[in-house]
Amino acid sequence: MTLLLMAAGSGSRYGKLKQFDDLGPNGEFLMEFAIYDAIQNDFEQIVVITKKENVAFLEEHLSGRLPKHIKLNVLAQELTDLPSGVTFEGERKKPWGTAHAVWTARNVINGPFVVINADDFYGQAAYKKAAEFMKTNESAYALLGYTLQDTLSEHGSVSRGVCEVNGDNLISVQERLKLIKVDDDIIDEDTNLKFNGTEQASMNFWVCRPSIFNKIESAFRVFLNDEDRIANSELYLPFMIQEMLQAKEIEVKCIPSGGDWFGVTYASDKEKAMESLQNKTKEGQYVSPLWN
Repeated sequence: MTLLLMAAGSGSRYGKLKQFDDLGPNGEFLMEFAIYDAIQNDFEQIVVITKKENVAFLEEHLSGRLPKHIKLNVLAQELTDLPSGVTFEGERKKPWGTAHAVWTARNVINGPFVVINADDFYGQAAYKKAAEFMKTNESAYALLGYTLQDTLSEHGSVSRGVCEVNGDNLISVQERLKLIKVDDDIIDEDTNLKFNGTEQASMNFWVCRPSIFNKIESAFRVFLNDEDRIANSELYLPFMIQEMLQAKEIEVKCIPSGGDWFGVTYASDKEKAMESLQNKTKEGQYVSPLWN
């Protein structure tokens, strides 16, 4: 089983590269807690997708900490990584998107894998449930969901994918771009829709299969021939999975994570994140230092 961490963002709202901020009690990155939790649940491979200029740093940082039996791949997401026979000669500053970030790992992953954001904390229960799912299910995808009201920020609006489910089957994920708590309601300022907070939300904790790579490549080829999208649009992983789901190419389960989530969207979220990691370490959920 593989854990793929997406760590190629720029941290525009946070003000710095939050993936490499020292949030743990001993200066650990937030992603190190995700890696630790995965290893505790029998994951054997760690893949990190980052910017080219960060590859050497992350390889050195992580290889000196991880157990020797863990396979580590640190890969660069690059604009020049295109499907065979395709060229791009235009100008573009931002990467191709989260789906392309996952596609970057197509040559190093050959089994089921979990995809997460490197700057989010997902809780130990999520990795246990994901591991159990991959061990007992041979083909379905899955989304580990979180209760919407537990995923908001005190410091501003957030973007969340709100899930529609039928039993344990995921029907769709609708992106709500400006969710904020107002009195007893959660309101999407972009659409004025209200939510009660008990809905399952996607925090981009996906269980995927290698079949996703072919889907992304096919969509990427179409994308690169669309002049209206190629300049500034991106390919998003949730959209790829939803397209496969709606076409009945895959089955996707929605699994309540059973744990807590927190992220560092804004710089003001940092203090709360550090306090939470400190408390979890004091409670014995994590050893200190994290790596011996």
